[in-house]
Amino acid sequence: MLSLFLASLIGLSLGLLGGGGSILTVPILVYAVGMDPKLSIALSLAIVGATSLVGVIGHFREKNIELKVALIFGPVAMVGTYVGAKLSVFFSGQVQLIIFSVIMLAAAIFMIKKKNYSTEKKELRIVPVVIEAFIVGNVTGLVGVGGGFLIVPSLVILTGIDMKKAVGTSLFIISLNSLTGFMGYLSIIEVPWMFLFKFILSATVGIFVGIRLVRHISQEKLRKIFAMFLLVMGFFILYKNRQVFLADIGQIKNQVVVAMHDQAHYYLPTPNTCTRI
Repeated sequence: MLSLFLASLIGLSLGLLGGGGSILTVPILVYAVGMDPKLSIALSLAIVGATSLVGVIGHFREKNIELKVALIFGPVAMVGTYVGAKLSVFFSGQVQLIIFSVIMLAAAIFMIKKKNYSTEKKELRIVPVVIEAFIVGNVTGLVGVGGGFLIVPSLVILTGIDMKKAVGTSLFIISLNSLTGFMGYLSIIEVPWMFLFKFILSATVGIFVGIRLVRHISQEKLRKIFAMFLLVMGFFILYKNRQVFLADIGQIKNQVVVAMHDQAHYYLPTPNTCTRI
């Protein structure tokens, strides 16, 4: 029951902010539901992808999706996402969570410093859009982040479309990215389908509530609250996975001690040799 309530909060975030669903989903699945980090990252892609797709319907009706941009950005990001999901086998769940927390902190800083860009329509520069799309896709597949906080500013800066269209186009791209990334994980994890369907259903209810509430709540206030939440959660996940850092430091220390011992042994005199200088 708690997990389904938290799922509705994920949808609420997507409805209110047009993103941030995956940044909420992974910590909820790991720390509230108690799932394995790798499974949580995989399921977060399916949850955010399906929920974002619901949000796309409303934006499509309002003509807030720039299809030309989406059809360039989307397919390239999907390839990057699939590659990122396959690369995830080379990282432990704890390392993925650490990367995830760093991205959360970066997102928080961006949201705190976010500016209202005065945009004017620009000529579509395909090469920068393709590069950005592939990078965002890789991040999505590797750590289960939909990438909305990266996609929206990228679309605004690179293409000059307004924020409303950037958010709608971003949700469309997020849905494609996330579902593609989830497909990349299918051969890696065993999916609890019943739990996943219930979670998605609850998140979908949340996004409808969020879309209704967004008319009555200041976006500036929501953005600041969400940024503070990201800071807290980012540092919390880093703290919970501090053992990885301690293990790495211990390993480096051991390697230094061994190297110093070998070096000292090399310079010590032996009965049959002279001291090397």
